[in-house]
Amino acid sequence: MVGTTGRRAGAAAVGALIAATLVGGTLGAGAAWAQGAQPAARGQSEIAVTIYNQGTSLVEDTRALTIRQGRQRIDFPGVSAQIRPETVTLTGEGLGVVEQNFDFDLLTPFKMMEEAVGSTVRLVRTNPATGVETTETAEILSANEGIVMRIGNRIEVLRDDGLPVRVLFDRIPENLRARPTLSVTVDAARAGQRPVTIRYLTGGLGWSADYVALFDEANSRLDLQGWVTLTNTSGTAYANARTQLIAGEPGAGVTESWQRPRRGAMSGVTAAGQGGPGSAETAFADFHLYTLPEPTTIAENQTKQVSFLDAAGVQARKIYFLAGAGWGSQEQPQNVETRLQLRNAGEGGLGEPLPAGTVRIYQRDRSGRAQFIGEDSLGHTPEGSSIELQIGEAFDVTAQSTVVSRTTPVRGVSVTQMRWRFANARSQPVTVLYRAGGLDATRTFQASSIAPRRVDAFTEEFEVTVPANGESVLTFTIREGTPEPVQPPRG
Repeated sequence: MVGTTGRRAGAAAVGALIAATLVGGTLGAGAAWAQGAQPAARGQSEIAVTIYNQGTSLVEDTRALTIRQGRQRIDFPGVSAQIRPETVTLTGEGLGVVEQNFDFDLLTPFKMMEEAVGSTVRLVRTNPATGVETTETAEILSANEGIVMRIGNRIEVLRDDGLPVRVLFDRIPENLRARPTLSVTVDAARAGQRPVTIRYLTGGLGWSADYVALFDEANSRLDLQGWVTLTNTSGTAYANARTQLIAGEPGAGVTESWQRPRRGAMSGVTAAGQGGPGSAETAFADFHLYTLPEPTTIAENQTKQVSFLDAAGVQARKIYFLAGAGWGSQEQPQNVETRLQLRNAGEGGLGEPLPAGTVRIYQRDRSGRAQFIGEDSLGHTPEGSSIELQIGEAFDVTAQSTVVSRTTPVRGVSVTQMRWRFANARSQPVTVLYRAGGLDATRTFQASSIAPRRVDAFTEEFEVTVPANGESVLTFTIREGTPEPVQPPRG
């Protein structure tokens, strides 16, 4: 067993010393590659990639091939180096699959030397002073932690001493490939050209979404750009690939369809499967399904960004927000949060299902320069959903809670009267949304100075308007607990 360090040292020495040169034309037609095999077209005729955000991707690779009648082996070079061979399927008219192999031992100088152990090669040395070349025949004895050879009656180690040396091989070993290659033995019912498709799962591909928002507070508008970032470390390139992005776990999630809108305007999307302008997708299983609008090339070892959204003038408003944090008194006022509220709807300037990602928000200062004011994460957002993005904390707007009274009218029940004082040091009035959660049958509001709005079964929301350079007060009573049963007196 060769250690990693030894392999690296040997590979470094060979890489520095060897220019692998084939003689006799054996690099040409391919008999030395694989007896009886015919290579598939080097470039894919059509390729589709579906990328999950859990590290797995589905590749569908279709190539136009000329097939002979009978049994034969077809090579598919350029498949992913991280292919899961057990997931491969091949389909083609009149083809039956007999056997398939994934050859991932790639052609390198060190691999050539490993395969040459026990056989002979030719060493060509060049005298650096005179330029005269001398050729010797060498038997490769070992390729462990370096190259050991027998030349005539002497044993020699191939050294990395900077002297020009070339090693000549007679052929390429059958099991070494320039690129990861899938070899499939098929039995064809008839000869002729036809499309052949292989499908497989692979690792090494990933995606994420990012958004850039420019907020115009004076006009309550937002310009929103969206980018999908694709990464490819799978070991091969996918040229002009039809690309789909999937989020969700099997058996979980919400089905959505999505397509990139036209530049500067959002195209309308109807319910999945109903068609309509800009809608070319149908519902798919239990996932979020997003389709890039046109084929894109995902190069090997590349990170690229593809624009999928450019919406101008989206209706949005800035709010000040406070979440209920129990029913107690605070010694010091706390700063409230600043948030942006918008709706993913056509009448608001959007109207497309949006993939989850990070939204970075900018706002122009008095000089007109866009300044970064905050960022927040956006979940997978279906059309028609409300969006709330947290920017940060408000410097000039604060809130402070005080317990006015707390009583226990009956055993097991407490009634607390609360007062929230909201202060605004800005020169314009503001609205603070105070949201109290954790409500249920045993915890309810009894009375309040401002009528609440029911957000869901467990949450009430109060909208408090605070004047410029002024204060507003919200009071309410909260009842908690369940009365304990009265025990009858003992006789």
